[in-house]
Formats: sequence, C-alpha cells, structure tokens
Amino acid sequence: MGITKWIPWQLIARKAAKAYGFNDPVETLNRIRKFSRPSETNEPIELLRAGFAFHARGLANTKAIQNNLDWIWPFWIQKQYNPKDESFIPRAFSFSHINLTQRNWTAVGLPDCEEYSIVDPRGLVTPFHDSWSIDFWMVTDKGTWFLPCKERYVTQTMRTGEDLAVITKSRRDGMSITSEVRMEPDSKGEARLSVKINAESRFSGQLVYAVRPYNPEGIQFIDAISFDTESNELVINGKDRIRFSDSKVQLSLSNYKKGDVAHFLNEVTEENSIHCEAGMASAAASVNLKASTPYHSEISIPIKIGETSGSVSSWSEKLKGTTRIKLPNEAEQKQYERSLQTLALLSPKDIYPGPYTYRRFWFRDACLIAHALLRTGQEEACRRALEEFPARQTKDGYFRSQEGEWDSNGQVLWIYDLYERMTGKELPEACFDTIKPAMKWISNKLCQEPGSAHHGLLPPGFSAEHFGPNDFYYWDDFWAVGGLRAARDILLRRGMNSFASTAEKSADKILTHIEDSLDSLSSQRAKGHMPASPYRRLDSGAIGSLVSDYPLQIWDQEDSRIRKTADYLYKNCLVDGAFFQDMIHSGLNIYLTLDLAQTFLRAGDPRWEELANRCLELSSPTGQWPEAINPRTLGGCMGDGQHAWAAAEWLLFTLNRFVREENDRLIIGSGICERWIESGETLTLENAPTSYGPLSLEVIPCDEGSIRIEIDLSSRTNENPLIEYRIPGYDIKSGRNIKQVELVPENRTATIS
Repeated sequence: MGITKWIPWQLIARKAAKAYGFNDPVETLNRIRKFSRPSETNEPIELLRAGFAFHARGLANTKAIQNNLDWIWPFWIQKQYNPKDESFIPRAFSFSHINLTQRNWTAVGLPDCEEYSIVDPRGLVTPFHDSWSIDFWMVTDKGTWFLPCKERYVTQTMRTGEDLAVITKSRRDGMSITSEVRMEPDSKGEARLSVKINAESRFSGQLVYAVRPYNPEGIQFIDAISFDTESNELVINGKDRIRFSDSKVQLSLSNYKKGDVAHFLNEVTEENSIHCEAGMASAAASVNLKASTPYHSEISIPIKIGETSGSVSSWSEKLKGTTRIKLPNEAEQKQYERSLQTLALLSPKDIYPGPYTYRRFWFRDACLIAHALLRTGQEEACRRALEEFPARQTKDGYFRSQEGEWDSNGQVLWIYDLYERMTGKELPEACFDTIKPAMKWISNKLCQEPGSAHHGLLPPGFSAEHFGPNDFYYWDDFWAVGGLRAARDILLRRGMNSFASTAEKSADKILTHIEDSLDSLSSQRAKGHMPASPYRRLDSGAIGSLVSDYPLQIWDQEDSRIRKTADYLYKNCLVDGAFFQDMIHSGLNIYLTLDLAQTFLRAGDPRWEELANRCLELSSPTGQWPEAINPRTLGGCMGDGQHAWAAAEWLLFTLNRFVREENDRLIIGSGICERWIESGETLTLENAPTSYGPLSLEVIPCDEGSIRIEIDLSSRTNENPLIEYRIPGYDIKSGRNIKQVELVPENRTATIS
C-alpha cells in the first residue's frame, strides 16, 4: 500500500485509453459520479465484485446462446429470446445477456444446512450452488419431442411437512413427466439430492436425463463428462456424480464443437467420456419407454454438507412450536406455511436473503428477516444468527456487511432489543458488548455542517440499493434513531441508566435534525412529505422514509408526514396494484408493497387489504416471490428468485392482522377482514410471541354478525398490557385482563368478560 498509493493510476489509465482510442475513463467516471452526492464510498467493492461476476456470466450468455438457438435452452431463454413471446427483450447493444423476465426458482434443502438445490418453473434441477443442471425430456419413436421448458401445461407445487419437496408435472397429448425433488440425509452424515421421475406416453419412445451446461442465470461450464459403468453414475467435471436407479441407460455425449447432445440421441456412444474446451459438454442418459406403460425411476446426487448448525433431522421437528394460524382462505393459509418454510430453510446459521443469487450476508436483510423469525417463534435460529454479528463489527463499532451502507448499526441495535423483548432472555454476552461501540460509531458518523439540510444526519451512502445514487438517505437516519432507542431500552433493563440516557439523548438529537431537515426541504412538491433524502424530489425512493412508521413507530400513526407520503406512493407508484420501484429494481416489489400495507394497517386505512391481496396473487405456484417482478411477464426481473425478505414481510403482515404492538398495548384484530368472518369459520392464532409473552387467540363468528374473541396470554411478568380490540366494522373495546370479548357490528352493544 505504501508504494502503490504513489503510482499515478489515473494518468496511466488515461494514457492507455487514449492509445487505444477509448474515451477518457477518469473523466467518464467523474461525470457519472456527479449524479450522486460525494461519498467516502462511491461504489461498495462487494457490489462491484458481485456485479462483475454477474456480467461475466452475461457475457458468456451473449457468446453462447444467441448463435446456438438450435440448442434446448432453459425456460427463461425459451421465453426471453422468442420474439413472439411477451418476455422477449431485444438484445441489440446489450453487452451482456441476463435473465430479466423469469427469475423464479424454488430451493430444497435440509434443516440447518447451508447447501441448497434449486428447481426452475419447468423442473430444471440445479443440484449445487451456481452449478450445471439436469433436465428431463421425452421423445417418441415417431420423432415427437416433449420438452417441459417449452410446454404450456406445467404445474408446480411445494410440499411441506415431514420433508420439503418441489413437484413439477408436465403434460401434453398423452405424454407426461412428473418430477419430485427433495434433499435427504444419507447414512454417512452427508446428504443426497433425490429426484423421482414418473413418466408415461401413449407412444413408445425414450425418457431422457439431460445434463446441461447452464442454470437459471445462464451458462455454467461443463468441461468434462464421464460415465462410471461400475457404479452406474455420470461424473461431471471429475467430481459431481449422478447415480441412476435404472441400470439400462443408454449414453450419448457431445461437446460445443459437435453441438447439443439433443441432436445425437440416436448416436449411442461407445465412448464413456468427453471433454469440451468451450465448457459446453452435454450428456443424455436415455431409457426406453413402452407405450401407455407408467415408468418410475430415481436419480440421486451426493451433496457434501459438512457440519450443520442444529441437531434436528426433519422439517416437522424443525418447525415444531412455531407460530401457527388457521385461515378460511386456502391460498392465504398455504402462503403462510410456505413463507414459514422459506425462512426456516434460509436461516441455517447466517440468514440469507435467497438460496442462489443472494446466498450471502447483509445486515439489513438479516435483521429484517430475524424480525419475522422472532415473531414466528423461531427463537433458536434468530439467536444463532445474532451470535455471528459481533465478528462482523469493525474496531470503530461499525457493523459492516458492505462499505457505504449506514443503516446497519441501527438495525442491529433494534433487533437486539426485539430479541430480548420477544423471548424474555438476555442477549449473548458477545452481542451485548457490541452495543456501546455501535452507539459511539453512530454519533461519530453524523455530519456536522450547520446551515445545511443534512446537518446532524448520517453521511451520503449507497444505503439500500433501491433508493438510487449515493445520498443523505433519511432511511439511514430513522434506523439510527430506532437503534439508539432500542439500545436505551436494553441498557435500562440492566440498570445502566447513564449509558441509557446517552443513547436516548443521541436518538432525540438525530430526530430533531431529521425534523429540521424535513422542514427545510427545497422542493415545493416534497413539502409536508418525506422524500428519500433532503435533496430529492418525491419519487418511489420515498418508500424508505416510511420505515419511520413501520416497523420503527417513531411517530404517531396519524402523523401528517407519514400519511401524505403513503398517499403519494399509493397514487403515483403502484403498477397493476403493487408497488413499482423505479430505482434499480424496475419491477413490482413485494416487500415494499407490504411495507406500504403495514402503514395503512397501522393507520386503520382499508387500502391495506387490496395491497395484500395483490401480493398473494403475484406469488409463484410454489408460494415464492422474486425480489422484483417484471410487470409484463410477472416473472422475476431482479435479485434472487426466492426472496426471503418478501416471505418475511408476508409472515409479519399476516401476524399483525391478528395482533400487533403499539407502545404499551396489544392491538387485536385490526386486519381481520369481512370475508374471513363471513366464512363462518373460526380463525386461530397459536403461540405468537409478544413483548409480554406468547399469545394465542380465536375469533369465532356468532349469530347476527357478532364475533367472540378468546385470548390466552401467558405473561412473563406481572405487567398486564392494555388490550385493544380493533376489528374493522366493529366497535373498539379495550381493557386489561380481558380473556374474552363478544363484539357486534358498530352502533350495537358489546359484551366483555
């Protein structure tokens, strides 16, 4: 560093560019940076690294796909490269070709295990992280092809319970293929991916197990394929193995120079191996099918999992004791259960936002997903994740997942406090020891520029990437306020009143600066609202400022700034009933739609219901959401195809419909909708953690539109919270020690016992 810092890198880059006829890269970069606020971190190195890998794949896609469209490609390419399909995107000057229309997949795995296999919407199986894939085809003796990636009649479901499985069924003209994909432990303490195949055709032909040099992101190189005759296994790249239960497979092999193996199924090779310099080797293992005769088979792929972070062996055991609900609507019931499963799957130790593209750590996602883990009774998974936090704190107190994001310290302090309140247990000692350094970091990081709109706020940064270029984002500041208030409460519980007072004063001071900044907004359109930053006009980035309402509850739900900002977003930023984020995502975002719905729910604004219903409609057949949804194709266009933050927000929203906390009270039933009551079925919530202890309740429809609510609160303390019954369309009733209440429609008399 001492020598390299004196090297004139900019001069070297300029001269090299000029020599080869390129534009001046330094001048170009400086111009681009003018669109954002000067920041100590212009582009987080972690995002640059991830972006490089992403577009390196895109470049491989550019070279491999468009000039080889006679290959059998995965579902997303079949759609996105088809000029007659709604998903078609002209490639023109795009230097890298990326899946922007069908970013959807569903993971399978084992409890507390960090290894995931994913299945795309047409049953393509990617066994390992970012690996090659295996597909399943059928071809009749008459030459008719049956390819799920091209078929219209395909259904897919996710099975939960004892195991976790993805089941894909394809059918057409008397031909059908059903695959069941799940991961299971083996006798050696490792795991295996099991894919069971049921196939049938009214014509004789072949079922094909096709090894493909791609996955749902695009090209993934296969340099070599061989067949081990003794073990009846295909060996991919010298290490990965596919074992066939059927010993009568016929092998066909090909490489890039020869073409897709799909063109050579009748050329059964006597060679047992092939190498491809381009990394596009492909293989087909075929078995004969008799006409109208069901065929059953299984392939298994060993998965090395190493040590797991827990001791449970089944998903039913893993989810035992979690918060359960009973709803009259089957779709809502299944969505809750599948979202619960997704969170359990993606929190093996660290908490991951997704099983594939986002199988990495961010404090922001981890803290917000941990919120849902706590609310659904997954205390152990939450604590295990929190125990990993201290190692990521820098010496100056910064909780760093990537540089230039200043929201993390507030989020960590907030989830620390929530953990103690929801569980009644103290933080691990190592976590507690990070609190005072984290507080100090926030105070030291604040800008000191009196007279500016950002005086007393955190510096410009990248923050959550969906807000836009580097700026002084209120999102970061609100998290700082919420985190410092949380630190105050943790310290007060330990009698550390002096440090608690410091935390409270720091929070109040930042909040005062936020309010001064909002009062000094230069944009007339933004006056009375909360834009993303003091230097931004109103746009979709303002969704971040609503964190002051949900989940932080910094101001009262009737605060005019919250109400006006939510109204603006509702009127200007919805596309087809869901929140459309213009920045980066350029798609319908589920967790942001639900955040807006949470603000409406807290305010008693009925618009929450239409937003929630639209989110449910946009979930995949397996109950998953990508980070952002292409509004034309309704497939994923951004991020991971199975996004845990979205699943977490669905769980939190569903639970808040039954019970939520507001200062010193429990609000019961503010999201119980009319259609649930009209169903005549009893609504149930079981074992829902609250700050006062676990709560269970039943909502029982009675005669003449009345309802009876019975609650069971196992209080951990002598404190009896105020319980407020606020069911839409019914009179509001409140009191302490209420075990049962009968409510009637508004303007009639209620009974309390």
